[in-house]
Amino acid sequence: MAKILIVDDEENIRNVLREYAEFEGHSVTEAVDGMNAVMLARENDYDIILMDVMMPKLDGFSAVKEIKKTKDIPVIMLSARVEEYDKLFGFEIGVDDYVTKPFSPKEVMARVAAILRRGKHHGKHIVSEGLEIDMAGRNVTVDGKKVFMTPKEYELLFYLVNNAGIAISREKLLNDVWGYDFYGDDRTVDTHIKMLRASLGPYRNKIITLRGLGYKIEI
Repeated sequence: MAKILIVDDEENIRNVLREYAEFEGHSVTEAVDGMNAVMLARENDYDIILMDVMMPKLDGFSAVKEIKKTKDIPVIMLSARVEEYDKLFGFEIGVDDYVTKPFSPKEVMARVAAILRRGKHHGKHIVSEGLEIDMAGRNVTVDGKKVFMTPKEYELLFYLVNNAGIAISREKLLNDVWGYDFYGDDRTVDTHIKMLRASLGPYRNKIITLRGLGYKIEI
């Protein structure tokens, strides 16, 4: 169960998100504007915040910047504004995801689940033979030598490790690692798996291909 802060000046949106979040077992607190959200975040600890952009008193972006001064809480922005610069600005100030309205509550909760999974394993340190994976430090070493990978390789590796021993389809990898708004296909996953295996060198075989399905990692 996670503690979720839902911030939106539209009551209907808060109600719908609350219903879906509570159905999945989460605890929900509501805020009606950015100012209210900042005050609640100062006084309480939340696992994730769903933050609207356009609100009275204090807009969502300003609220996020204020909250990030004292709390490192994952944030998903909710906005009717679809301009690219709005999304880029959100990511620049530390937003984890950006969902445009109208949205599917199921999709929002899927994105919440993906972010919570990453946070749950933050700081995880894995040692398997000569392969060492430090998620907190974002470091990977092979036989004592640091390996430099692309950001997506790190993300893909960490995702596989967080789900070690579990068969994961290519479609799920695309959804959870690349995101719902990524327009790619299975070849994108296969290409990055190939790159990741090359980075792991002698431990490449820890990533196992499941013919007709996807991949899993054995650590």
